[in-house]
Amino acid sequence: MSNKFPAFTLSAGPTTAPPRVLAAQGLPISYHYDPVFLERFRLLGELVGQVYGTDNDIVLMQGEAVLGLEAVVVNVVRPGMKVINIVQGPYGKGMGYWLAGHGAKVVEVETDFREVPTPEMIEEVAAAHPDAEALTVVHVETPCGTVAPLKEIGEICRKYGFVSISDSVAALGGVELRPDEWGIDICVAAPQKCLGGPSGMSLLAISQAGWDLIEKNPDAPRDSFLSILDWKTKWLEGNSFPYTPSVSDVYGVIAACEQILEEGVDAAVARHARTAAACRAGVLAMGLELWPLDPATAADSATAVKLPDGLNDAQVRDHIRERYGVMISGALGAGDLVRIGHMGETARSLYPIIGLSALGQGLRDLGVEVDIGAGVEVAMKALSDSPNP
Repeated sequence: MSNKFPAFTLSAGPTTAPPRVLAAQGLPISYHYDPVFLERFRLLGELVGQVYGTDNDIVLMQGEAVLGLEAVVVNVVRPGMKVINIVQGPYGKGMGYWLAGHGAKVVEVETDFREVPTPEMIEEVAAAHPDAEALTVVHVETPCGTVAPLKEIGEICRKYGFVSISDSVAALGGVELRPDEWGIDICVAAPQKCLGGPSGMSLLAISQAGWDLIEKNPDAPRDSFLSILDWKTKWLEGNSFPYTPSVSDVYGVIAACEQILEEGVDAAVARHARTAAACRAGVLAMGLELWPLDPATAADSATAVKLPDGLNDAQVRDHIRERYGVMISGALGAGDLVRIGHMGETARSLYPIIGLSALGQGLRDLGVEVDIGAGVEVAMKALSDSPNP
């Protein structure tokens, strides 16, 4: 394997950062209680709230999004409480393990990893378990390239009085997300996906119902890296940090948020949809198969492609990187597939054509008959038929 960085990173995150993010991360590292940094940290909370489109509280935990997701479980779960967990892929399955590990009574709505639970399936389970206190869902299951019906899930949660918890790590800024309108109480997102920022923060949006459930837990951690309540009492209600923030990451995420807000979040979502639609069309035209069985459940932040028999994801991914300098993503245990990411900067211009060409030629090198020309032609037509963002 080459020790050089790839020419193109088309992964499902971390993704390519725009120049202004890289420049912002090169700013001087200041003392975290310097007045300038305090002002910038408050600004970042406001910007993240605007990207989310929410009036809920914003908590900026200083670690990659797994920190935020695990923190939500630790802060919410009381032994014996019932939680409905939606499972459509490895991350949803992992959430179930976390919940059970902290004592929750977990009821899962699970499908094969090529499908997504329907609102009707979720409603049926909700009606059978009205004593559940929360429902957890992965909004975009990147290993499978699928998107959950989050709006309808929010409606179900409101109907039954569940606190809704969404892993929206691969959605914020690239897939439609309206926490307040849809009634999503706790959202966890990250800057290194569709925002094109650094991967050192967890971006949480928490409603009053979310806070109430956390405060109901007598074992919710305090004076801990996992404590969400510390951020509420020390930062949101005070003027101190629970621990030292990641100064350079804060500057980078500010730049990422400012860029997407200048573009417009809805415009950015449309840009991701345009890119993904072109890529999916190209995949099918090449004679390949999408991993999601229902195209309506395919996510716009990553296109998952089913591999032909006899190939595995590491083999294909590594060959494409070594031969063509293009980095795509493997399956993370979801199945025999690879993924072309459409996140942030890579959801622009001809990036999907680069991904399709590299995948097609890589598969051809490995003995698969692929119509690369047809795939590129169809994808280019899809791009030309829609406005250039």
